[in-house]
Amino acid sequence: MQNFDYMTPTRLIFGENAIAKLHDVMAGLGRRVLLTYGGGSIKKIGLYDRVKELLNDFEITELPGIQPNPKYDPSVLEGVRLCKENNIDAILSVGGGSVLDCSKAIAAGAKYDGDPWDLITYKVKAKAALPIVDILTLAATGSEYDCGGVISRTDTNDKIGYVDPLLFPVASFLDPRYTFTVSRKQTAAGCADAMNHTIEQYFCEDSTLLNDGFCESMLRSLMVNTRKCLENPEDYTARAEMMLCCTYGCNGILSLGSSDSGWPCHGIEHALSAYYDITHGEGLAIITPRWMQHILNEHTLDRFVKYGINVFGIDASLPEQEIARKAIDATYAFFESIGIPMHLREVGIGEERLDEMVHHIAVNEGLENAYVPLTEKDIKEILVASL
Repeated sequence: MQNFDYMTPTRLIFGENAIAKLHDVMAGLGRRVLLTYGGGSIKKIGLYDRVKELLNDFEITELPGIQPNPKYDPSVLEGVRLCKENNIDAILSVGGGSVLDCSKAIAAGAKYDGDPWDLITYKVKAKAALPIVDILTLAATGSEYDCGGVISRTDTNDKIGYVDPLLFPVASFLDPRYTFTVSRKQTAAGCADAMNHTIEQYFCEDSTLLNDGFCESMLRSLMVNTRKCLENPEDYTARAEMMLCCTYGCNGILSLGSSDSGWPCHGIEHALSAYYDITHGEGLAIITPRWMQHILNEHTLDRFVKYGINVFGIDASLPEQEIARKAIDATYAFFESIGIPMHLREVGIGEERLDEMVHHIAVNEGLENAYVPLTEKDIKEILVASL
């Protein structure tokens, strides 16, 4: 078991009508609030009006229009400007993980006098950040319970994971009812994102029985409950369990004491969505089975066997290679069964910029240090297999 130093200061306020406590939480942070949100779905479901009602005695500045794969320019830069010009005390993120990721970068940038990109690229360590509260409307990224986010810069095709302990939300409001209207596409992509967060922590060199059990039950729960959500979008119990799975997926609790895997599928997918702005969860679903196939060897066989038996219930009496291959096939089949396109060409990615992306990944993502080290040649083979 590996050493670790772990803290999760975020308060989770979970359940129906959880935001009844919003005023009390925000009152302790100041009266000038930057309200961040995306394309307007929060207005369609009445959440925007409810927030404004609860915070009617606050000074609210709004930053709407934050996109999936949140952009440094304009969203982060505009948010930082608004915070500084309006002397903002706290940020309230209302939406999915992209809105919250963007809000985290804004929170750090608002307390920094230089170019916020310095912080995102770790050239400078943030010394302070505005407090963040979020109301989640999409189960996927787990950003509501971690201190990181992913920011895209379109002019350089960079998509960077920015992590800093200052960026844990103060509180996250999780009401599963706000996910009832999430589309089939985004429900499936959210499941794939959370499953991949779990897989990236499961496939590692040094793990524990405890962590393996956490990950295996997470994966089983996500698959069962996503199917239920697709069958009945207003199944509160299924939406609630899926939401909590996604919340647990990315804050490190699944891998305490395990060795780091290097998160190779995320490293590869970041380039896909940086270059082509595809849906992150779909990109991960396409890449993951091909990565699994590529790294299956005598050294990794035991992990795949355990994964196949404990996650998919594959017959343990079968030959180990057969179990492993059935597990990879079952992973692919599940993603396909929930409506995810399983080839890069289906999401608009062909061979045109393949070599450029491969080189970008090899240079920037550090995958030579992954659970199974990946060279530029390996990365290209995985992407070609994914076409």
